[in-house]
Amino acid sequence: MESTIKHKNGKILALLFTGVLMGALDISIVGPAIPSIEQTIQVDQKSLSWIFSIYVLFNLIGVSLLSKMSDLYGRRSIYMLSVTLFAIGSAVVAFSGDISVLLLGRAIQGFGASGIFPVASAVIGDIFPQEKRGKALGMIGAVFGMAFLIGPLIAGLMLKYFTWNSLFLINLPIAAVVLIFSYRLLPSHRAEKVPAFDWPGIILIAVLLSSFAYGINSINVQEGFTGFLSFKVLPFFIISLSSLFLFIFMERRTSSPVMKLELFDVKQIRVVGVVALGAGMLQSVTIFVPEMAVYIFKVTSSAAAFMLVPFVIAVAVGAPVSGRLIDKIGSRLIVITGLFLSASGLILLYISGISLPIFYTGGVMMGLGTSMLQGSSMRYIMLNEVQPTDRALGQGIITLFTSVGQMTGATLIGILVASEAMKLDGYKKAFLLISMIAYIVMFLSFLLKNRRQELSSASAAS
Repeated sequence: MESTIKHKNGKILALLFTGVLMGALDISIVGPAIPSIEQTIQVDQKSLSWIFSIYVLFNLIGVSLLSKMSDLYGRRSIYMLSVTLFAIGSAVVAFSGDISVLLLGRAIQGFGASGIFPVASAVIGDIFPQEKRGKALGMIGAVFGMAFLIGPLIAGLMLKYFTWNSLFLINLPIAAVVLIFSYRLLPSHRAEKVPAFDWPGIILIAVLLSSFAYGINSINVQEGFTGFLSFKVLPFFIISLSSLFLFIFMERRTSSPVMKLELFDVKQIRVVGVVALGAGMLQSVTIFVPEMAVYIFKVTSSAAAFMLVPFVIAVAVGAPVSGRLIDKIGSRLIVITGLFLSASGLILLYISGISLPIFYTGGVMMGLGTSMLQGSSMRYIMLNEVQPTDRALGQGIITLFTSVGQMTGATLIGILVASEAMKLDGYKKAFLLISMIAYIVMFLSFLLKNRRQELSSASAAS
């Protein structure tokens, strides 16, 4: 009986990995496809940036909705809905003839992808005992590392023989396989009593997040921090802040809120939310490292991109190892170590000068640190702290805070780089600042529960 359950759980893990890999690959393959897209579709520079931004925006909007629906209507139905939406978005992008249709497809993709990773993490919480969750979550984290390693290679190979549309069409047969096996394998338990859905809360959180995302993506980094006061930016931040206060007011008073704010009454969840923000800011750094390498080592852009390979390998190797360690020593030490390695790796990049060994050492340290944060530790903590009926919502919160950190970090780096006459000086200033933020978050992480306390809270939540 035990071997049968283990075999089925292995199949479910393989299924979840495939879905997560599909979604993660679609982030890493877009960059190489941009030049080919520009050759067939007329795209201005602003629209070009929205090919990335609109995916993130709708991912943010969808994560709370689909996570909550998963807790109410069952993992299987919402995972299948998320994969279906992602496939529809992929088809719209592949067959688009102008930029507006392409952006529509990217928006649908982002919305669909917002349910894939949180639901996959919640399923792990459902089917694996507490002492084995870290390993499974770590393996999912490794999938992201693999995606960013093989994504550009797959894109380059396919673009050599096919048009850019094929990069998105390939999602359709993969999605079909995922849907077939999702129906066969995934649990489909619904809440015993499904309450009325909190549509006002959903609308408010969509306004809040979309205003924030649009505002932060509209900042002209050339204007420095005064860019926040631009009439193209400030009104959206005001709308976002006003929506936040109204959202908190209403969610505290509704019987079935889309986001249970009382979760944040728990110190462990408040701390892990701050860690997720910091981790997102650290992850945003990787976008800029290749350009920094161009200025330091005087290499081409393509060569600089390959200089990230040690970082990505470190993520792919470190994620499953850190997941196993969580099951043995707990999450607090892994979080603290991950933040220390990431922050120290940034310091090495700051002082690397023209030293390749120091540059690569810093990149590997950042990769190992990122692997300890992105896939397993924070999601493991959240699974332990929430009730089974709120598992997907808890995973959605991690995704939400990490995404906000990524956008904020990218904007901060852009502003600091634009504020310096020499871009390299701007990058160094930005990396130093984010490393200091990471060290502060690291010290805050000492407030997390130790292993004994963690095991006790996990038993209570289960």
